[in-house]
Amino acid sequence: MKTIPDLILYGTTACHLCEAASMELAPLQGNGLHARERDITESDILMERYQLRIPVLRREDTGAELDWPFDLRTAMLFLSDVLGEEN
Repeated sequence: MKTIPDLILYGTTACHLCEAASMELAPLQGNGLHARERDITESDILMERYQLRIPVLRREDTGAELDWPFDLRTAMLFLSDVLGEEN
């Protein structure tokens, strides 16, 4: 069985692109993947790192990040190692 990575979706509460990103990722919940949303305004470090890039999807297992714009297909490619079908 493949390990499901922790996912974080960095954004802000007033970001319409972040809402769109969250909706793009919603179908992945059926595969057990859920992106925990993190508001970057709660941390100076996160603001410095992400303020011009949000929304950003981050895999905690590898540290890989997927910047906006992305759609469901792109997110699935980003997570293909854990979404792959068993043969």
